[in-house]
Amino acid sequence: MPTYSKTPEALSKLTPEQHRVTQQSDTEMPGSGALLHNKEPGIYVDIVSGEPLFASSDKYESGCGWPSFTKPIEPANVAELKDSTHGMTRIEVRSKHGDSHLGHVFPDGPRDRGGLRYCINSASLRFVHRDDMQAAGYGAYLDQVEDVR
Repeated sequence: MPTYSKTPEALSKLTPEQHRVTQQSDTEMPGSGALLHNKEPGIYVDIVSGEPLFASSDKYESGCGWPSFTKPIEPANVAELKDSTHGMTRIEVRSKHGDSHLGHVFPDGPRDRGGLRYCINSASLRFVHRDDMQAAGYGAYLDQVEDVR
């Protein structure tokens, strides 16, 4: 079983935006994320710890300006916390092992897929293509990755 954690080495490799989003709970500008329009098959992992977070098969176009997913690939890796900043109450989503700010979860997702919208910053994620998953140590998740149509 792989172990995932936040290390000084991993933090030193972050871009200023990745650091601001993951470590200071900031948000990237809507529509600006590198993974927003990614339709390749694979998984999305924490940019800091590498822990598996979301699968391409659960990604959908919500129109909100950030990558959106219906559910985590590994629920144990996603912590949901009450966030009362900016004059509203929301549910913040953080990675369990890396403690990275990922985004927020909202109850306005596709009803036929559970009704949730995990609205996630691209800056918090690293995409691992299906073709590279086995070599990168994510082979156990291959059965959750399907072609995106």
